[in-house]
Amino acid sequence: MGQAKPGFGDRLPDEQRAKLVPGIFSQAVDIELADTSDRRDTACSLINKRYAWRGYGSHHALPSHRASATFTASAQSEVLGTVTLVVDSDIGLAADKIFAEELDAFRHTEGRKICELSRLAFETSLPSKPLLAALFHIVFIYGYHHHRCTDLFIEVNPRHRRFYEAMLGFKPIGAPRTNESVAAPSQLMWLEIASIRPRIEAAMSNATSDKAPRSLYSLFFSRDDALELAEELTSDEAIQRTMDGNALVKIYLTDL
Repeated sequence: MGQAKPGFGDRLPDEQRAKLVPGIFSQAVDIELADTSDRRDTACSLINKRYAWRGYGSHHALPSHRASATFTASAQSEVLGTVTLVVDSDIGLAADKIFAEELDAFRHTEGRKICELSRLAFETSLPSKPLLAALFHIVFIYGYHHHRCTDLFIEVNPRHRRFYEAMLGFKPIGAPRTNESVAAPSQLMWLEIASIRPRIEAAMSNATSDKAPRSLYSLFFSRDDALELAEELTSDEAIQRTMDGNALVKIYLTDL
């Protein structure tokens, strides 16, 4: 798979956006839950390869408790990317190691349920933005409809802070600190999940304007597809498919 070029190209976001039905020039992408040893090994191999390339070490493992879910995106048996969602539980989140005070302020607020994105890795150093958008949207839908999460956190290197602010609306929480597990500075970022739907609608309504800033939200699934995904991802059939070794859901993209 070739690397995507910077920017969104000349085509409208609707032409680039992932869909649930195939188009003339689209390619199928399998979104899977890494719920078998083979799938977990494949995801972990990609994570360690990409983390080592960035100087973050190559001995990282995936969380294995029930409050975590690792997703992979694959095309023609090639894993393109992976991300893990971890929901708060008695054992806490990975970010608690250095940002416990900040996370406690949210988890101890009535009506809040926090979760964390971690182990994000893609085969290329510049992954396709439509693929990024599709994978993030699926994880957001899964986290909300399966676990009713209200607040999403992610630790990023401070040099990537601007990307998460501009592309997804994350906000920095606290000051950067050293994450010993990757021997690098880390910034805690926060996104209120209730803000995602308004952000999608605003981005899509401005998608054809040359002056409007382009965020990943302009490439999220359409409202109809998102509703179908919410139903699909929470169905008993979806769980059975993954147990049978099949994809959780199949999507179609023109840009990989």
